[in-house]
Amino acid sequence: MTTALAAPFRFFPLQVVRTRRLGPSLVRVTFGGDELRGFHSDGRDQSLSLFLPHPGQSEPVVPLELGDAWWQGWRELPDDVRAVMRSYTLRALRRDPDEIDVDFVLHTPAGPASAWASRATVGDRVLVLGPAVADNRAIRFRPPEGTDLVVVWGDETAVPAATAVLESLPTGTRVRAWLEVPQAADIQDVATEADAEITWLVRHDGAPMTVDAVRAARLPDAERPYVWIAGESGRVRALRRHFVGERGVDRLHVTFVGYWRQGMTEDQLRAAE
Repeated sequence: MTTALAAPFRFFPLQVVRTRRLGPSLVRVTFGGDELRGFHSDGRDQSLSLFLPHPGQSEPVVPLELGDAWWQGWRELPDDVRAVMRSYTLRALRRDPDEIDVDFVLHTPAGPASAWASRATVGDRVLVLGPAVADNRAIRFRPPEGTDLVVVWGDETAVPAATAVLESLPTGTRVRAWLEVPQAADIQDVATEADAEITWLVRHDGAPMTVDAVRAARLPDAERPYVWIAGESGRVRALRRHFVGERGVDRLHVTFVGYWRQGMTEDQLRAAE
């Protein structure tokens, strides 16, 4: 498969190396490939675009031969031919051997990416549009110098990025985090050296609504807090309003990312942009 550039991003043809079920709602897929040595990232919430084949296809169909015009060519392909494109965050990058992990949420009913992940087997081929430059514009977790408290919220779509962030924080970093998952069996161990208080909210166990749980929480005193919020767009906006409007956090120190929107597919969101 020929590669093409989208600086500072490029295409990486990858294969499934192994899969591991993390819980009833989450599966981790590990990818490898000879070209991964050119994949670089210094961010723990690194975004990437994943291109998946349709059932019956041996690999995703993306017209890389068109070079910079690949996007328009991809959009013009028939729906049942054009590779499924979905946005994900990198869970881990390893060397020797070069591998990346991507965690998938298993939905019911399953969308095309969820269905693909549930049946992924060793050798399955995908295409990733990922970073060739370690510090790139698809990294959003950037606490400013002097931050004395890190606040994190993410639903299951943001748990991979949030847990990667938590695991990367240095000893002594004060952290208050809320992570929301569908079921108790989706809760994961988070190995972090930070001074972190992590609260898991389980929707099926009747946990408080996200905004209510965060609003009711007492945060440690801090002069320069930094807030990172990611997940469903409506709750992300509500939490941003809470931290800026009710807690007085500098809006420039609040990173908020809507990974998805209730009632809309990623294709519908892209069409609405």
